Amino acid sequence: MIPQWVWWAIWFWFGSCVGSFLNVCIWRMPREQSVVRPRSRCTHCERQIAWYDNIPLLSFLWLGARCRHCRAPIAWRYPLVEALTGATTVVVLHRFGDGPVGWIYVAFACGLIASSFIDLDFRIIPDEISVGGLVFGLIGSALVPALHATDSRWLSLQRSFAGVLIGGGLLYGTGTVGNLMLFALRRLGIAARRRPFWRHKLARYRGMRESMGGGDVKLMAMAGSILGWKPVTLAFFLAPFLALGPGIVTMLTQRSHYIPYGPFLSLALIAALFFGQQILAWSGIEDMVKLLWEFYGPR
Repeated sequence: MIPQWVWWAIWFWFGSCVGSFLNVCIWRMPREQSVVRPRSRCTHCERQIAWYDNIPLLSFLWLGARCRHCRAPIAWRYPLVEALTGATTVVVLHRFGDGPVGWIYVAFACGLIASSFIDLDFRIIPDEISVGGLVFGLIGSALVPALHATDSRWLSLQRSFAGVLIGGGLLYGTGTVGNLMLFALRRLGIAARRRPFWRHKLARYRGMRESMGGGDVKLMAMAGSILGWKPVTLAFFLAPFLALGPGIVTMLTQRSHYIPYGPFLSLALIAALFFGQQILAWSGIEDMVKLLWEFYGPR
């Protein structure tokens, strides 16, 4: 029998190789470039990177964090993404097994990693990740019903669709309410052009609203297709608390009211994936939902 640590090493190495590809996606997708061709190049001298200079983690250490040709520094984000993806692969497969469900969760986590780093840099979440992941989640739910704790493909697909509607609907509804509030404030307007105080307040609120855009809605819909409605609902309420501290620091240090929300949604989704049942049981939310369903659900 192969020792467990050998599997961990294999999984980590595989994950770090996937992380190397995620680095390509993070750099090229927002720039609308192909993630397949051309081969990787130095972002400074544009020289093509040889395969032996593109080995995950090892090449970065061997080259001393510098390009072989122009000696320009290589950003620490590259090995960070590779190591993070490798570690995530190990943790997910150790927790959920190396069957189809575990590997679907690995793919889901990789999508969250890529979308988070892109959102940090460009304030967007590409449709290739969110919409593509949504389709992947629906297909995966039909092929692997165990993803939604059932043996029925039809029931699994129903739960996946419910996750899409609730996951995307929660954020979309929140955004719609926010837009209506902003519209009402403008109508009452509170004479924004004549009163600097309210002009500042409205601009601040608009900046906070823009932090949560359509990409976040599609990201939550993607998550719902894979996780189902309970974990995404939990993540919806958990994400603001995760964003609170960094948001305050950003506003105080950078004088900016924009906070990329994708990374915090991703953290909340991972927390819901690993600890969702414990959090729901501890908070009593699940019992509350069941009680409401008994009173207001279909008879």
